[in-house]
Amino acid sequence: MLFIEYPKCTTCQKAKRFLEDRGAVFTDRHIKENPPTLDELKQWHAQSGLPLKRFFNTSGLLYKSLQLKDKLPNMSEEEQLRLLASDGMLVKRPLLICKKTVLVGFRPAEWEALLK
Repeated sequence: MLFIEYPKCTTCQKAKRFLEDRGAVFTDRHIKENPPTLDELKQWHAQSGLPLKRFFNTSGLLYKSLQLKDKLPNMSEEEQLRLLASDGMLVKRPLLICKKTVLVGFRPAEWEALLK
C-alpha cells in the first residue's frame, strides 16, 4: 500500500497511526515534497470509482484562494487533473493506494473494511 500524506495534517497523523496500530505494511509519501503525477492521478481516479471532485482538498487555502469552487464546474476532467498535478496541496489527503482500490480522505470504517 502507498500512504500519501502531509505530515503536519492532523487527519493524516490519525490515519497513519490507524495503519500502524493495525500492523499494516505501507510506503509513506509526503504529498508536498513528492506530489502525485498526472498519470498517477488519472490511474487513481479511474481505480477509485469516485467523482474527480473528491480528489480536491476543498478545505485547503490554495483551493480557496484560487476560487476553485466556482471554476471547477466549468473545467474539463483533463484540466482538473492537470490542476491537481500542479500542486500536491490541492489534493485531498490522506490517500491510500492499494492494488484494487484507492481511498481518498480518512474514513475509519472504510479503512478498517479494506484492511480486513
